[in-house]
Formats: sequence, structure tokens, C-alpha cells
Amino acid sequence: MSGKTEKAQKKNWFKGLQAEFKKVVWPDKNTLAKQTAAVVTVSILLGALISVVDAILKYGIDFLVK
Repeated sequence: MSGKTEKAQKKNWFKGLQAEFKKVVWPDKNTLAKQTAAVVTVSILLGALISVVDAILKYGIDFLVK
């Protein structure tokens, strides 16, 4: 390929990228805060649930092995 076509392809790619970013609907601060709080809350709850299940399974396996 020649250098001109590569430069043209890169330029077109960046123009396409810019056009796609203009289509994005960015959330406002309030929505972002609510969604972030929801993700953190669910992550903590899921982590706690996994820890409890892990502790129960560990206790059960230790009981069976001994």
C-alpha cells in the first residue's frame, strides 16, 4: 500500500470514531452516581454471599475429611 492510502484510511477511521462518539448519550451526574452506587452495593453483597458460601463449604468439607 502507498503512504497516501494508509494516511487516508487512518483519517477516515478517526472521522468515523469521532462520529460514533457524537452519538453517545452520556449520563448526567445524578444518574451516574445512582448507577455507581448500585454497582458498588451489588458487588459488596455478592462478595459477602460468596464468602459465606465458601465458609460453609469449607466447614462441610473439613467435617467430612476429619
